[in-house]
Amino acid sequence: MRSATLRFVLPPVALGLVALVAWELLVILGDIQPYLLPAPTAILTQLGLVLPVLWTSFLATGANALIGLIAGALLAISMALLASRLSFIDELLTPVVAAIAVVPIVALAPVLTTMYGATSETPRRVIVAIVVFVPVFINTLRGLRQVLPVHRDLMRAYAASNWQISRTVTIPGALPYVFTGLNIASSLAVISAIVAEYFGGLQNGLGSRITSAAANSAYPRAWAYVFGAIILGVVFYAATLAIEKAVSRRAA
Repeated sequence: MRSATLRFVLPPVALGLVALVAWELLVILGDIQPYLLPAPTAILTQLGLVLPVLWTSFLATGANALIGLIAGALLAISMALLASRLSFIDELLTPVVAAIAVVPIVALAPVLTTMYGATSETPRRVIVAIVVFVPVFINTLRGLRQVLPVHRDLMRAYAASNWQISRTVTIPGALPYVFTGLNIASSLAVISAIVAEYFGGLQNGLGSRITSAAANSAYPRAWAYVFGAIILGVVFYAATLAIEKAVSRRAA
């Protein structure tokens, strides 16, 4: 078990170390300026200096991403359940979802910030929920439609109610598709939360710290906050995978 874990962990770690060494040598030997590409050692130094601020920014952005992810996913799953049962709701939602999918964050963020005020976290959470809604809705609806009609007919022959059919046949069959949407949405939630912070509001998140450091020509510090954003994305994606495995194991 231990050797299998090492075989799984060591190759990406070794590749990462080689990439960092190559990055450092490229910056030094190529005499690349920090505004183009700072050295990993400079980023690491700044990471140690800004660690307390990085942690608070990590939590602020993570909270917005988490709340938006939960709200958007619950709304998407609920709407997908209705659309799979009622054809007129499906016909109404299809063009709406298509329109939501092409709404640019850069245009929506300033509008919502103006609506809710610069001291509110609501605009960022709304943006995350909107971005999350599309992949979760599409994948959940696709999964709900995968159930064969003969399975529903068999359950009705056993006098099962609509809720029993959904609980024992429809929803379990759609779970892989739901988690596919959630895996996509978990990364999008972090990205959209960070991008939304670029357009005003409270200066307490990773996106705000990145823009502030870059504006002050503190490029290694900006990259340190970018590193924090990468870690946040990995945490969200890993948490979603862990939940998927736990649910799949319990269902099995």
